[in-house]
Amino acid sequence: MDRVQIDDPDHARRSVADEPDRRAFGLRKIIHVDMDAFFASVEQRDDPSLRGLPVAVGGSAGRGVVAAASYEARRFGVRSAMPSARAVQLCPDLIFRKPRFEVYKAVSRQIRAIFLHFTPHVEPLSLDEAYLDVTDDVRGIGSATRIAELIRQRIRAETGLTASAGVSYNKFLAKIASDQNKPDGLCVILPGEGAAFVAALPVRRFHGIGPRGAEKMARLGIETGADLRARDLDFLRTHFGSVADYLYRAARGIDLRQVRADRPRKSVGGERTFERDISSGPMLRETLETIIAIVWDRIERSGAKGRTVTLKLKFNDFTPFSRARSLPRAIADKAEFAALARELLDAQLPLPRPIRLMGLTLSALEADTPGHPADTGAAPVLQPELPF
Repeated sequence: MDRVQIDDPDHARRSVADEPDRRAFGLRKIIHVDMDAFFASVEQRDDPSLRGLPVAVGGSAGRGVVAAASYEARRFGVRSAMPSARAVQLCPDLIFRKPRFEVYKAVSRQIRAIFLHFTPHVEPLSLDEAYLDVTDDVRGIGSATRIAELIRQRIRAETGLTASAGVSYNKFLAKIASDQNKPDGLCVILPGEGAAFVAALPVRRFHGIGPRGAEKMARLGIETGADLRARDLDFLRTHFGSVADYLYRAARGIDLRQVRADRPRKSVGGERTFERDISSGPMLRETLETIIAIVWDRIERSGAKGRTVTLKLKFNDFTPFSRARSLPRAIADKAEFAALARELLDAQLPLPRPIRLMGLTLSALEADTPGHPADTGAAPVLQPELPF
């Protein structure tokens, strides 16, 4: 079964039958803000000679991986997590810049301060995106859409960067909306419009459905949200296992997850499913190096520090396998993370049978609560019926 991944595994495991009545939660006003090509845009901002040119942030040599690509590079098919060698094949004039994570983190803190001016209910997903619950209009602005507009204006004025935003009544729809008019766009999905909006979308636009998941759905005759909605829950559980309930809800524009401020991150990781099963030691080691680069990039982007490295394998009969190694302290750097990952793989070689998936995860994370900016003193004005 091809993997369909979502950002909240607990949400995927919850049964539709177990969910409380949606009306008990009331109608929320959710904004999802996503910076446009964040790392690459910071590089173009700080070096005007790069503006309008195809730029990639990441390593350009050896097993380098693209961490971010400008929109000029994306027109050639360059994407994040792509091997740099492949990116250069697609775009020979691609300009590489080494990541400057301390700069990106500093800009991210600026953006977070802007969010917190409008609501204390901010759930960061990474350095460059977050959910905001603005159901309580603490600044008396008058509408969720206007709040999103003001946030985007302040981000541009204070950082010189652009952001796209989606406004809707749940997290799933707000995230889809933020991608609708990128870059530098705004999209609003009003109450009563969610199901119809989702029905018209290709399933590859659903958050968490990657290329392989979309290919599997196409083989099953599922191309759009409407096609997905036409399949019953038993069909989805047969073909998609633990994420079936998520797909069932998503096809109907339903998402009961709440925005959780300072949500604790449990792990940072990544994995790859192969086009063909692999078993040879050299190929396994080469694949591991690519995954190390991708996952360490995510670790640096998130600012996470952890003690445990887990190697995940899935054999060609879909049997999962994992092994972990923990240190008494946080892993110091990429070299130490890579060394532990290599030890875990080498201990399993030769494998009893080929694998179709490999992944790495950093867990046992240290708590990292960003500081909140001081309140500006404006009196909160609570408006539970804030319009969109």
